[in-house]
Amino acid sequence: MDQEIFNDAIETPKNLGEMTDADAVGTVGSPDCGDMVRMWLKFREDDSGRRVIDKASFQSFGCQTAIAVASVATEMLRGKTADEARELSATELSAPLGPLPPMKIHCGQMVEGALRAALDGDGPACDTAAPAADQPPADTLAPNLIDHLHPEKRSGNIRIVPLDS
Repeated sequence: MDQEIFNDAIETPKNLGEMTDADAVGTVGSPDCGDMVRMWLKFREDDSGRRVIDKASFQSFGCQTAIAVASVATEMLRGKTADEARELSATELSAPLGPLPPMKIHCGQMVEGALRAALDGDGPACDTAAPAADQPPADTLAPNLIDHLHPEKRSGNIRIVPLDS
């Protein structure tokens, strides 16, 4: 693994956070084990008339390697068509970091899965429902990982409740 690129991606991750005007959203992971990645994509038409990814952002509940892979992957996606992005493997998405240790390969696979979920329409769309009285308008919100874990409990406040094993 390229330690310098990895450290930079951890210290100053690129494209971290929700994207309120996303065209596509994809989530992969399991609330049972705690590792999750959500990716947002925004498209635009380029000079040749192709629909390409203009911006990509992410959120991650997981280890530093998942954050690093998502950071470099979101940079790599800019300017690619949906078909070009769909062809990228976990290995290609994590390539700027160098080869991942065997126990961290799943981090690249989670990022690939979130990307494919967004591209294939398997992820939740941005919320357009009427806001609750204590919520800002829905067009200022994007679904986040807390919403994915508890979509029926979306509110202006976040409450974390420990679960008994």
